[in-house]
Amino acid sequence: MRNYLVLLRRELTACYLSPIAYVVLCLFLILNGLSFYFTLVSLSRGPFTITVVQAFFNDLFFWIAYLLVFPVITMRTFAEEFKLGTIETLMTAPVRDGEVVAAKFSGAFLFYLTLWIPSLLYFLILGWSGNRNAAGFGAQLWGPYILLFVMGMFNTALGCFASVLTSNQIIAAMLASVLVLGTFFLTLMGYALNSPSPWLRELFAYVAPVDHMDAFSRGIVDSRALVFYPSCALFILFLTYHVLQYRRWKV
Repeated sequence: MRNYLVLLRRELTACYLSPIAYVVLCLFLILNGLSFYFTLVSLSRGPFTITVVQAFFNDLFFWIAYLLVFPVITMRTFAEEFKLGTIETLMTAPVRDGEVVAAKFSGAFLFYLTLWIPSLLYFLILGWSGNRNAAGFGAQLWGPYILLFVMGMFNTALGCFASVLTSNQIIAAMLASVLVLGTFFLTLMGYALNSPSPWLRELFAYVAPVDHMDAFSRGIVDSRALVFYPSCALFILFLTYHVLQYRRWKV
């Protein structure tokens, strides 16, 4: 545990002191702020039956910002170590490969969570201003953030897996984009196929993040998503661990 904490501190220091991290943070906040602004503008044009939370978390701009952030925050996790040759020093240190993978994942994941803190303030301020019904309350407000937490685990793990496959950060970002966007659009095939088979429709609904977000933003906390995404994240990290071991001995 001590070695893991030391590695995690190293990752957080490298992440939060990186100029790229602040560029990503600024762009993400600008995009999310504009999305929230346009959501309020569209809902203020007339009576509406949904909350601001529902409108914001089901908006196209929200999904664009969400999907594009993972390749950027994970591309350096392992690829930079291989490129600079510091992976040899790291692997010869008295740390386990599992601790390295866990620290790399945790550092990227904590930065991902940092990106969403300002958006939570949007809804809290809106609720405190007296428009609590528009902002949502209880599970309607916290549900989407719970889902963002577990979905973020899965996609961050995908990004780390892409990074451990190469020593080039650009290639790592491209691979992560393919994996993240590929799995996202693959789960939307149920909308495109319009299959009459009940079990097939249920399968796509079980893994579709759009359906999950729609349910969580309405205050319906589905335990299936809370099991599915962390389980997939653990499996991807398991693969990352074995690829790291293979590349370690290859180096």
